Amino acid sequence: MLTVEGLDVAYGDFQVLWGAELRVDEGEIVCVLGPNGAGKSTLMNTISGLVKPRAGRVTFLDQRVDGLPAHRSAGHGLAHVLERRRLFPFLTVLDNVLLGSHNPRARSHRAETLERVEALFPVVRVRRAQLAHTLSGGEQQMVAIARGLMARPRLLMVDEPFLGLAPQVARDIGLLLRRIREEEGISVVFIEQNVEVALRLADRGYVLESGRTILSGPSAELLRSSEVKRIFLGDVAL
Repeated sequence: MLTVEGLDVAYGDFQVLWGAELRVDEGEIVCVLGPNGAGKSTLMNTISGLVKPRAGRVTFLDQRVDGLPAHRSAGHGLAHVLERRRLFPFLTVLDNVLLGSHNPRARSHRAETLERVEALFPVVRVRRAQLAHTLSGGEQQMVAIARGLMARPRLLMVDEPFLGLAPQVARDIGLLLRRIREEEGISVVFIEQNVEVALRLADRGYVLESGRTILSGPSAELLRSSEVKRIFLGDVAL
């Protein structure tokens, strides 16, 4: 479904990614792991078209999308939920969610999609007239994911879905991501720093370190990997 090959990305003279790789197959949940500053958000921002690569290619559903602006990527079926939710704080929950359906392929199905989204996220229906900034962090994250689903994506990308959330709320979000894959048939790729949480949710994982993809594989293998322990826990873990 999605293939990222040899991706180099720089901000001016400062290079962030060197030959980064990623693959997401139909029906998969894939996580991208790495310490702070590893380039995880840059990788996702480049896939969605917020950042242009210096080299490499991004192929989605057999079409090259590297270099496309973000609004055109959304039209191809890629939805990107940004880190820290990025809701419009003084718009209502409903207005925030409906903004996700701006692309032409989603706009004509807005009512139908909203009904499905509200079934997945009852908070959208219950709080639809409430201003977004008055919600809890977990509720805001649910609204942000609901907004992404309004684009009717084939692939949903979520940057740090569990950031700052209480453990039970994080578990609820994880279960919702599974439901999105199983009930809606949407593949999911997400960024996370908690290795165990991420790999127990995902089918496969990729590990970035200093802007390079250094490990990838099935989640069960990565959970046992001494290299993963070294990256996240240091040499003492070995």
